[in-house]
Amino acid sequence: MFSPQIRQYLIITGNYWAFTLTDGALRMLVVLHFHQLGFSPLSLAMLFLFYEIFGVITNLIGGWLGARIGLNKTMNIGLGLQVFALLALTVPTTMLTVPWVMAAQAISGIAKDLNKMSAKSSIKTLVPAGAEGKLYQWVALLTGSKNALKGVGFFLGGVLLTLLGFGGAVLLMASLLLLVWLASVITLKEDLGKAKNKPKFSEVFSKSRSVNVLSAARLFLFGARDVWFVVALPVFLSQTLGWNHLDVGSFFAAWVIAYGVVQSLAPYLTGKTSGQVPDGKSAFIWALPLALVPAGIAIAISYGQNLQLIIVGGLLLFGVLFAINSSLHSYLIVSYAKDDGASLDVGFYYMSNAMGRLLGTVLSGWVFQNAGLAACLWISAVLIALAAVISTALPRHN
Repeated sequence: MFSPQIRQYLIITGNYWAFTLTDGALRMLVVLHFHQLGFSPLSLAMLFLFYEIFGVITNLIGGWLGARIGLNKTMNIGLGLQVFALLALTVPTTMLTVPWVMAAQAISGIAKDLNKMSAKSSIKTLVPAGAEGKLYQWVALLTGSKNALKGVGFFLGGVLLTLLGFGGAVLLMASLLLLVWLASVITLKEDLGKAKNKPKFSEVFSKSRSVNVLSAARLFLFGARDVWFVVALPVFLSQTLGWNHLDVGSFFAAWVIAYGVVQSLAPYLTGKTSGQVPDGKSAFIWALPLALVPAGIAIAISYGQNLQLIIVGGLLLFGVLFAINSSLHSYLIVSYAKDDGASLDVGFYYMSNAMGRLLGTVLSGWVFQNAGLAACLWISAVLIALAAVISTALPRHN
């Protein structure tokens, strides 16, 4: 059968998949349900504010915690917290005030980043030292499959909202994830990823120049995605193009599934077949065409014709290029992370990722409400260009 390393990888991936389904579905449920209740784009963005803020804090502390108590424990804590966050949203509609939803989203943000940090860091401990090609492939497969499942989650959110309503959908997801949590507690290996020398809290900030530079590039890369993807795009599709909940959920689902598939294939698209693994130059080169896409969409929609075709086509191209960039970054951070206590470096990196999402989420609501989708796209192009410039400082192969 499978080796112990493969079995642990499959358990970790299964946990990550189950969590991602609920995370994607919950995101779509919240956006569509509260937009239907009359929330403005900025108010919708504010519902996710604590989700992103606590993601920043969690990644910083979670990497240190994983190195001290083991990644199996941090992953299971994340699963348990997500069950709690979902149950908190099953209260009667009259109790679903903005502060209550923001608090539930804060718990979900903590859960998501504990789960992701644990999954990504654990791969470093399961792949033999020096097997960079295998490491890239495993990271790409985990990341790509996760995002494909997140797309399914978006679709699931739209379907469940239509069939069961908000409360029924959230209760069903909480029940199923509780079963996954129980299975994980029983099967996941003890002490996975625990550092031999327990790190001090002062070590949460990375001392690696490569990790710091990559983290800065990641911040701008994910800010660039979320500045138009989180609030502006779903509201634009619903409000301007007249799409219904199921249409929006299905479209986002298809996009993210395709995005995940491309991420899984990224090693083969970036040179693995010729024995190459990415370096800093790769991160720079792949960011350049990505920056042109949102700028091109912004120019096209300013003419006001064939909006649906422009948005759908532009988003597909953006998805392909963004998936490759994201997969490159995900491999590079695991490669740069130190062997003992890898979760410290990975946690710091994903803290920057969460800061980028926070920046993008707030801008998505505020800029869209005041200046429209085209302005969000121009900001996206600028942020990607900044990520490309920063990537020039990353190490390159000899």
